[in-house]
Amino acid sequence: MSKAVDLNAIVGTHDILWVVLDSLRYDVARTSLAAGETPHLGAIVGEWEERHTPSTFTWPAHHAFFSGFLPTPARRPRAPRLFAPRFAGSETIDSTTFVFDDAYVVPALAARGYRTICIGGVGFFNPNVPIGRVFAALFGESHWSPEMGPESKTCAERQFALAAKRVRASRNEQPLFLFLNVAAIHRPNAHYRGTPGPDDLVSHKAALRAVDAQFPMLVEAFAERNRPLFFVICSDHGTAYGEDGYRGHRLAHDVVWTVPYADGVLPQRRK
Repeated sequence: MSKAVDLNAIVGTHDILWVVLDSLRYDVARTSLAAGETPHLGAIVGEWEERHTPSTFTWPAHHAFFSGFLPTPARRPRAPRLFAPRFAGSETIDSTTFVFDDAYVVPALAARGYRTICIGGVGFFNPNVPIGRVFAALFGESHWSPEMGPESKTCAERQFALAAKRVRASRNEQPLFLFLNVAAIHRPNAHYRGTPGPDDLVSHKAALRAVDAQFPMLVEAFAERNRPLFFVICSDHGTAYGEDGYRGHRLAHDVVWTVPYADGVLPQRRK
């Protein structure tokens, strides 16, 4: 279980990294970590918390996320939120919640001096179509290319390398908010199997391992800055691979609703 965080003490003093591992199932994240297959993620998150996503596919889940409706703890659905827009009747805001007057957290952080960067992955971040420009428009800087989408076997390397490059290009004196939608685990992921076969739990796990291998370059880039780092790493929804006859997502099944979540602070590296 993630410890309670007062985000009001984070905003302005910490860099913020938010990674959404698109389509990652909680059961796969947990068992892969326990088996030692995701050591770099393990070094960051410690353990995964079981949570429930506010929606079953990327588009509505991210709208909810950016407005502060992150996946809710499976046993504490009314837990206080990290951040939230100000509105009457909210029941999940307390003194630790970073409350703002915008609809989304991205412009709220920009108004407080943050440089905001998005590294897009799945098609909802593709700026070549109107629907893909909605999330991108929230950020001061946004990047996407077909090579960073799920059809590309090298998408994870490309996304993390670009993210690390943009971190290093950012001024140390300005706090940084980097959002990364990781595409590799999203279908199609059979190209990670190493052997012929369909998208399934084997390829899902293999894609997660490929993503795990990329984290050190991004962590190192942040470590070179002169600020501590607050992180959120989670999934937006899971994916069914035949459970109870279901395949894919945008459907109400436990393997889709239940997602991994972690947040915390990586301390500033001593020079």
